Amino acid sequence: MLVTGMANRKSVAYHVGRVLAEAGADVLYSVRSELRRESVRKLVGDAPIYVCDVERPEEIERLRDDVTRDRGRLQGLVHSLAYADYSAGWLPFHETPRTAFLQAVDISCFSLIALSNAFRDILDDEQGSVVTVSISTTRMAAENYGYMAPVKAALDSSVCFLAKSFSEFSAVRFNAVGPGLLKTSASAGIPGYVDSYLYAESATLRKQAVQTQEVANAVAFLLSPRSSGINAGSLVIDAGMSVNYFDRRLVSPE
Repeated sequence: MLVTGMANRKSVAYHVGRVLAEAGADVLYSVRSELRRESVRKLVGDAPIYVCDVERPEEIERLRDDVTRDRGRLQGLVHSLAYADYSAGWLPFHETPRTAFLQAVDISCFSLIALSNAFRDILDDEQGSVVTVSISTTRMAAENYGYMAPVKAALDSSVCFLAKSFSEFSAVRFNAVGPGLLKTSASAGIPGYVDSYLYAESATLRKQAVQTQEVANAVAFLLSPRSSGINAGSLVIDAGMSVNYFDRRLVSPE
C-alpha cells in the first residue's frame, strides 16, 4: 500500500499508515521533500519513504519507477494530499487569487489523476483500490474555507471519472472519504478554523468531533476486499453533523 501526503503525527496519512500496518499490510510512504522524509522517518521506522513533489511530473514518474523497482505491484494507493495558500488573508470568494486557486487544484485534485495514471500498470487490476481524502460536503459555503470547497468538489468528481475510465481495462476501484472537521496541521492554516471546528463538534449528534483515527479506519475499509462492492463513491464521516444543523440547542442556546 502506498500512502501519500504524510506530514506529521496529526496527518490523516499517518493514522492510515498505522492502521494498515497493524493489519499486516506492507506500507510505503511518499512525502514532499527530503526534509519531510527525515521527520517522517521518526514516525514510521524502517518503512520505505519516497520523495515526490506532485507539482513536478518528473517526480511522479520517478516515484512510480522506484515503487515498481522495489515492490512490483500495489494493492492500494492512498491520496491524502491537499494544499491551499491562504497567505493573502481571508478574502471573499470572488477575490480568490488565480495562482492560489490553480495551485490548489494541481496539488489537491490533479495529483490524484496524475498518480493514478502513473501507477495504472502496477495497481492490482483485480482487487486494487485508490482512496482519496475529501470533505464531508462541498455545498456548504464557509467563508474561511473559501476556494478549497470547489477544489474538493473537483476531486470528488474526478473519483467518479477515474472509476469509469479505469473500468475499461481493470477492476481497480476509486473512492473518497469525506470527513467532517478534523484537528490536523493542515487545518491549522485555515483562518478562523478553531471556531468552525468547535461549532462542527456541537452540531454532531454525539457532541464529539470526528477523530482522525475514525477516518483512517474508513480508508482501510475502502482499501480492503470487504468494500468490493463500493466504487465511485464517497463515504461521509461527520458523526451525523449534516442532519443536525438546526438542532434546537444550536438555534436557541440557553
